[in-house]
Amino acid sequence: MHARQIAFVRSVATVFASAMIWMLLTQSAQAQTFAVLHNFTGAADGASPMAGVTLDRAGNLYGTASAGGLGYGAAFKLAHSGSGWTFNSLYQFQGGADGAIPMAALVFGPDGSLYGTTQIGGNNTCTYVGGETGCGTVFNLKPSPTRSKTVLSPWLESVIYRFTFWTDGAQPLSEVIFDPAGNLYGTTFGGGENDAHDSPPGGGGCSYHCGVVYELSPSKGSWTESTLFQFSEDSGANPFAGLIFDAAGNLYGITANEGAEGLGAAFKMTPSGSGWTENTLHNFQWAEGASCLATPMMDAAGNLYAGNQGYSGYYGKYDGNAFRIGPDGDFFSLYAFAPDDGPYAGLTMDAAGNIYGTTPIGGANNYGSVFELTPSDGGWNYTSLHDFSGLDGCRPQGKVVIDAKGNLYGTASLCGTNGFGTIWEITP
Repeated sequence: MHARQIAFVRSVATVFASAMIWMLLTQSAQAQTFAVLHNFTGAADGASPMAGVTLDRAGNLYGTASAGGLGYGAAFKLAHSGSGWTFNSLYQFQGGADGAIPMAALVFGPDGSLYGTTQIGGNNTCTYVGGETGCGTVFNLKPSPTRSKTVLSPWLESVIYRFTFWTDGAQPLSEVIFDPAGNLYGTTFGGGENDAHDSPPGGGGCSYHCGVVYELSPSKGSWTESTLFQFSEDSGANPFAGLIFDAAGNLYGITANEGAEGLGAAFKMTPSGSGWTENTLHNFQWAEGASCLATPMMDAAGNLYAGNQGYSGYYGKYDGNAFRIGPDGDFFSLYAFAPDDGPYAGLTMDAAGNIYGTTPIGGANNYGSVFELTPSDGGWNYTSLHDFSGLDGCRPQGKVVIDAKGNLYGTASLCGTNGFGTIWEITP
């Protein structure tokens, strides 16, 4: 899988060679606030970052690249250095038992170290077309206690769990989350014991089984896995997205497939005795878009916010949406994008209630965009903050983050000067 990713990235890079001179000569007023902080090279720094970046308290950025390194992806840090930035390759994944293809953002755990997932690798229970093996991993990344003080020092990576497919799931594509007790939660796209063979309207059955919600609990230096819920055709299935907590300790998430219309569902999981009870909040309809891949966010009133890409194909054309789902399950579109042009990644809200996101397609050049939605008179005003053009990156698929000064940061999964993606900043 990683070999095909790299081949695809390289082929896309050639498309933009003719556009580079044009890009250098045409700078819009909009692009004056936009800066590329790093162009990935496909070497030790990685290639094709599919997730966004994570901020620490000092404003440094951390993230993963799904390819590059030794061919299995990499983890990185971008640190403030004077008036600029210094890129540090933290770890290159080894494949096999170590894991490969990190697709999700890194998350700081209660111990101050970083946690993440790899889509494949771990054990050899799962085998894929092309010969890759492994059902995926959850890993921990921390500075070496014996490292030198140089910014180039590598970090230590340890696999804390290897998925086995059946009861515990396979292919974790999303970031993890912690509760106050230090337990870790997440979803897997596939695996689990449920496999839908009959297709609902518009659906295609569960892809590689229906996926699960899992918990990892720390105990005496190791971790114990519990499967909290196994998705099915009825509940919605195959979540790309991760989970969020509300103030009462309930979990929320979104699936990409299945449910009543075969288009996925938003769900809530409530602690119940010694287990959890799952309830469907909303089954997505064609008119609301399709294929929500984003981890939702929640406001103080308990509303969920996310986006979906929309659809253009055999079943018609349906707009993508940035949307809100209320506590009662009602769906409200904040802004409609052209079919297939909606957001893949989660949305981000600032203290004033403005929402930020990315689209991997669309924008003025059809290479993706960064946008802002501003509440106004009961509706929302759309502003394109940046339209990608190739040299500055393209196909952004990660979430936007905001620092204390209001600067926005994110990644583009492809293009840039080397064709392997970029890390970017937009200043207010």
